[in-house]
Amino acid sequence: MIHLLDAQTIGQIAAGEVVERPLSVVKELVENAVDAGATRVAVALRAGGIDLVEVVDNGLGIARDDLPLAVRRHATSKLGTASDLESVATLGFRGEGLASIAAVARLTIISRARGEEMGSKIVAYAERTDPIEPAPAPPGTSVSAADLFAGVPVRREYLRSPAAEFNRISSWLSAFALAYPSVAFTLVHDGKESWAMPPAGDLRGRLAMVFGRGAAEAMVELDGRAARDMRGSLSGYISAPGSDRPDRRMQILVVNGRLLRSTLLAGAWTAGYATYTMTGRHPYGVLSLTLPPDHVDPNVHPTKSDVRLRYAHQVVDAVRRAIAATLRDRAAAALRDAVAVSLAPPAADAAGAPALFDAMQPALGEISEDAGAPRLRVLAQLDATYVAATDGCALILLDQHAAHERIAYEKIVAAARERAPSEPLLVPLTFEVGRGESATLDSALELLREGGLEIERFGERAYRILATPAGYGARPFDVAGLLDDLAGEAQQRDARERVWASLACRSTVRAGERLEPAEMAALLDGLQRCENPMHCPHGRPTIVRFDPDALSKIFKRT
Repeated sequence: MIHLLDAQTIGQIAAGEVVERPLSVVKELVENAVDAGATRVAVALRAGGIDLVEVVDNGLGIARDDLPLAVRRHATSKLGTASDLESVATLGFRGEGLASIAAVARLTIISRARGEEMGSKIVAYAERTDPIEPAPAPPGTSVSAADLFAGVPVRREYLRSPAAEFNRISSWLSAFALAYPSVAFTLVHDGKESWAMPPAGDLRGRLAMVFGRGAAEAMVELDGRAARDMRGSLSGYISAPGSDRPDRRMQILVVNGRLLRSTLLAGAWTAGYATYTMTGRHPYGVLSLTLPPDHVDPNVHPTKSDVRLRYAHQVVDAVRRAIAATLRDRAAAALRDAVAVSLAPPAADAAGAPALFDAMQPALGEISEDAGAPRLRVLAQLDATYVAATDGCALILLDQHAAHERIAYEKIVAAARERAPSEPLLVPLTFEVGRGESATLDSALELLREGGLEIERFGERAYRILATPAGYGARPFDVAGLLDDLAGEAQQRDARERVWASLACRSTVRAGERLEPAEMAALLDGLQRCENPMHCPHGRPTIVRFDPDALSKIFKRT
C-alpha cells in the first residue's frame, strides 16, 4: 500500500544527499559565512566534528524574525524565482543546508543582525524547533551542530576515525581559504588551535600554508592573458616543472569563488604540462576562474561540489593555453639564468662543425659575444654523458641525451606542423617484431608517419623503415627501444606527444656516447633555441646551473 512519508523521514532522506560526514557540515556553514560577508571565520571541532562542529563569523547576521525560516527546508534569501537559478552568484542557494544539518544533528544558531541590540538563539533537531530566545552575542552568527548522526547509527558507524575526519576538514578549509585571501580563517580541534590564516593581501600570501613553504617557492604565477577569449578571467599559481607530486589531489580549482573537484579541468592540466613533467607525476597549484554567472550551473549536485559550464570546451582550451604559455615563458627565463648567453645571430658561421642534427644551428663556440654578455665555453664531457660548460661565473651541466631528445622532439613537431617531407633511406631498414609488438606498432604507424618516420608492413610480422624525419642523417635508430616505449608508457599524455617523444628518444645521442667539442657546443646552442629548453619530452631536466652560492655551500664556505 502506498502512503505518504512523515516529515522526519523525509528530512533524513533529503539530509543524506547533503550531509555525508562532518566535512559536509563545515562546508555548508563556512560557505554561508562567506555569503554573509564575513571577514573572520572560526571553525571549532570536537572529535573530528563528529561530536561538535561550530562555525562563528562576523558577517551580516540573521534577523530575529528570520531565524525560524532559516532552519526550514527550501527557505533562502539568495533566490527569488526559478529564473534566478540561471545566474547564481552565491555559494549557497537551495535553502537546504541548515535544514539538512538539523535533520541529523542538534543545530543551535545564535545570531545578531547589524542594527539589533541583542542577539537571538534558536535550536532545531529533526522536525522540532524550539522557540526563539534572546542571547548575548556580537554582530554575526554562531552555528553549532552537535552529535552528528546520533539518531542514524548506521551513518555514524560509516564515519572514519576522528583524526581522519579532522584531516578531511583541515584539507578542505585550507584549500577553500585560497579562494578568499582577504578573509581570516582559524581551525580549532578539541580545544587546541590547529592553524590560523590571517588576512593576506593576495593569493601568494596563502600558498605556503596550503602547499608547504618549499613547494610554494617553486610555484609560478599563471599568465592569464591566453584565457582572455573565454569570456572571463583566469589567475592562480602553478608548480614549476620538476616540482610535482604523485597524484592530482593538490590541483585546486576555484570557479566563481566555489571550490570544486579538480577533475573538471584535469585534462587542461595534463595537456598544458605536456613534455614538461614526467609520466606518472602530476603538477600542482591553484586555478581561479571568474566567469559570468549565467555561464556556470552549480545546480547539478546536492553538495554543490561540481558545476557545468556553458562553454566548457572553450574554458578548458583557454586554461590549457594559459598553462602552456606560462611554462614556455618560465623555461625561456630559466635558460637565460642557467646559461647567461645571448642568442646566436642567424648568419653565424659554423663551417666544419660535426652536426648531430643536419638542421642544427651554429655552435656556441663559434658565436661572437655581444658587448657585456658573458661567453659560454664548453669545458669537457663527463662520463660520456654530461657536458660541462662555464660562463666564468657558474658551472653549467648538460645531460646530452635529454638535451638532444628535446631538440629532436621540437624538430619533429615543427616538421609535422609544416608537413615537411621525410628523407627516404637509400636502403630500407627491415626488422621483425613479436605478435604483441605487431599490434602496438600498427596502432602507432599513422602517428609515426606524421612525425616523419615512414614504416610499412613487409610480411606477417615484418616491417621496413622507408624514410626518417628530415635531418636524421645516418644516426642509428633504436627500433626495439621505440616498441618498448610505445607498449609501456602510461596513457597520461596525448597520443602524438607519446609517439613523437619516443621517436625523438630513440634516435638521438645516448648516455655513454663520446662527443667532439664542436658537437657539445652544438647541443648547447640547439637547446637554447627550443621552446622548452629546460626539460626533455619525458619531463627530465636537460640543464642545471651551479652558481657561486651553490658551490660555496658544497665547499662549506657558507
